[in-house]
Amino acid sequence: MAVRRAADPAKTRAAVAQVAAWLRDPDAPAPQRPELAEAVRTTARTLAAAAPGSAVEVRVPPFVAVQCVAGPRHTRGNPPNVVETDPRTWLLLATGLCSVDDAAADGTLQLSGSRAVEIASALPLVALPD
Repeated sequence: MAVRRAADPAKTRAAVAQVAAWLRDPDAPAPQRPELAEAVRTTARTLAAAAPGSAVEVRVPPFVAVQCVAGPRHTRGNPPNVVETDPRTWLLLATGLCSVDDAAADGTLQLSGSRAVEIASALPLVALPD
């Protein structure tokens, strides 16, 4: 069984600060894979801590999948409530630079299941540094 790592607010802020320029400007150089992975993983863990539960699975391939939102736990097969997106869109959501509705409308965020949209109430997770 995988070990769940706790969310560390200072580590999350630092990780997001490393990719802030790229989030603000898509033409800025993309972060290195380790920095991007750390930002995605720490913000996903922060979501799991902010909205504890197992009713919704949030997937940000290839870096992380977390379960969140209180409700019935899913244990076998495909979960009924899934949120999936790419790393940049996830970080835009996590920092409040994009809304769940906007990302879903432009196709960069896939929501399946009646409860998937509930992650919106926990977002944003961290503010970008000035």
